[in-house]
Amino acid sequence: MVKIIEKTDEEILAIANPLWRDLVKSSNEGKYGDFAKNFSSALALAMDQVVAGHQFANSELARSLSEEVDSLGIIRRGEHVTVLYRQRSTRKPGEWLGRLVLGYENGKVRIFGASIF
Repeated sequence: MVKIIEKTDEEILAIANPLWRDLVKSSNEGKYGDFAKNFSSALALAMDQVVAGHQFANSELARSLSEEVDSLGIIRRGEHVTVLYRQRSTRKPGEWLGRLVLGYENGKVRIFGASIF
């Protein structure tokens, strides 16, 4: 199996973009189970479902992410890649930085980190 850091940008984006779209969709819908379905086991254990549910319920940004995003670049480090996105909101003016960290777990690409700044 090819290490994820050895994949081309195009190959990484072909994996990352659908995962990011799924995160945006489930965040907008407030569906934590769908949001976390592709998380690595370590990230899933670290995420407190109560806190995450509270964030979904109380964050206007988390419930109004635009489906239109721009990929800004890819950083390769160790066994993971970080894909950076320009994220917008359907309700709030401005732009945010989205970060998606991907790697392999048990032979499958999993999300090791996801955030919006």
